[in-house]
Amino acid sequence: MVKLGVAGVCGKMGRRIFELASFDKDFELALALEKKGTPAIGRDIGKLKISSNQDGLFLVDVLADFTIPEATEENLDFVAKYRKPLVLGTTGLSPAQINKVEEISKVVPIVFSPNMAIGVNVLFSMLPEIAKRLGPDYSIEIVEAHHKTKKDSPSGTAKKLAEVLTEATKREIPTHAIRLGDIVGDHTVIFCGNSERIEIKHQAHSRDLFALGALKAAKWVFGKSAGLYSMQDVLR
Repeated sequence: MVKLGVAGVCGKMGRRIFELASFDKDFELALALEKKGTPAIGRDIGKLKISSNQDGLFLVDVLADFTIPEATEENLDFVAKYRKPLVLGTTGLSPAQINKVEEISKVVPIVFSPNMAIGVNVLFSMLPEIAKRLGPDYSIEIVEAHHKTKKDSPSGTAKKLAEVLTEATKREIPTHAIRLGDIVGDHTVIFCGNSERIEIKHQAHSRDLFALGALKAAKWVFGKSAGLYSMQDVLR
């Protein structure tokens, strides 16, 4: 059984990870973490109380962090201090913060992915091959849409899609962002050539697919050696 800590437990993703883990016999919930000053600190959530004490990480086997860049940067110090594996889904990290993730991964195992959905990670591996087969005569652009309160734009997933396609084609891939209503997450990759167009689209109908992917990663990373891993490693 994996003793799981959840950072940002009052957020949309953190709350759902916590809820789904509570129904999974492979997990014991050991820490419900929120930032200092959050009104919910001290309230009950399941059998735990919501805490701002990051030293509570000594109780957990794995921490899941889907928060904001500033909170993640602090949490990285504590997973390093207590040598705890991390499942990291925070997006919008700066280059310096990503460098810190890479440095901390030298002492603890970290699964770091902008999107934990299985379908999206299949696209990460398949799209470069499609782009290579279509060749330079096909233009490529990405359109992503999320709810109006999402802070980072373009999304981390769109950036990763553009990154893998740029590596495959040696071209910059334009990305367009839409922020409307309560859209959970849509990503469309458009390949356009003479007289034909191919669109490959992934739509998230619920945050559960991200949360379930995070829980799959948490089970996988427990007991692994230090290193920086992706969902591609988890799915292999």
